[in-house]
Amino acid sequence: MAKSHIDWNLYRAFLAVMREGSLSAAARALGTTQPSMGRHVAALEAALGIPLFTRGPDGLKPTAAALAIQASAQAMDAAAQHALRMASGAEQDERGTVRITASHMMGGEVLPELLSRFQAQHPLVTIELVLNDKMDDLLKREADIAVRMARPTQKALIAKRLGRVDIGLYAHQRYVQTRGMPRTLADMTRHALIGPDKGTVATRLAQQQGVALSREMFTFRCDNDLALLAALRAGLGIGGSQIGIAGRDPALLPVLPDQLTFSLDMWLATHGDLRHNKPVMTLFRYLTQALSAYALSSQRTGREAAA
Repeated sequence: MAKSHIDWNLYRAFLAVMREGSLSAAARALGTTQPSMGRHVAALEAALGIPLFTRGPDGLKPTAAALAIQASAQAMDAAAQHALRMASGAEQDERGTVRITASHMMGGEVLPELLSRFQAQHPLVTIELVLNDKMDDLLKREADIAVRMARPTQKALIAKRLGRVDIGLYAHQRYVQTRGMPRTLADMTRHALIGPDKGTVATRLAQQQGVALSREMFTFRCDNDLALLAALRAGLGIGGSQIGIAGRDPALLPVLPDQLTFSLDMWLATHGDLRHNKPVMTLFRYLTQALSAYALSSQRTGREAAA
């Protein structure tokens, strides 16, 4: 096989393994199987005449040759994705697919209702929703639109700050009926707390407020925000929630609202190359308005803090 005619899919497999660190993870990322991924990597090694990975007890490790060609392969990938974005942007009909990435909490609790309203107005737009708490790379077309709780730093992005989202502590009324309501921060040491297992965002936000939290203080621990919200609704203890989400459930009672409130900025981002893609920009403009309104509903008012 001539090097200039190597199947691009082999390079895609190579880049996926470089990013993910294993054949199985790379296969999941590309929606294929581990044996197919292994065959693609082996075929690329044979075509180039060089080993790209060493296989050991810790998995695959890139060779010096793999590191040397990585930048060139990434440049090829970026060029291919740019061509795809430009081609899709040329279509001015609203018909199309838009892929959104968001955190588990935003994707599970906030976006579905908003997207339902959007699709009622734009039935020709198909929506794909990817839930994770990673900063998906819009430059590589892993998503068309990203909802993020931190300012995007990637170049060539269109990014808008949508507002502030406040996070407060809550307890289900069943929990309060059996365990009571803490009146001071010192009282919290006698209560069941819901929080992260290995995650650091919640503890970092608490430290910014002068509250020292540790993993051992939580009697229910999980790093999935939707599971933490479910535990809160089940009455397992006191935990955090976006105010806009907790406000929908009258059984969730605010805990120490005048003493503890954390805030996150919400951002919406898309790639600049998609500014002429009608389905993407139609949804981007809609979400700008809808999520800005949600952000306003998620800010604690003076009256609520005094409740």
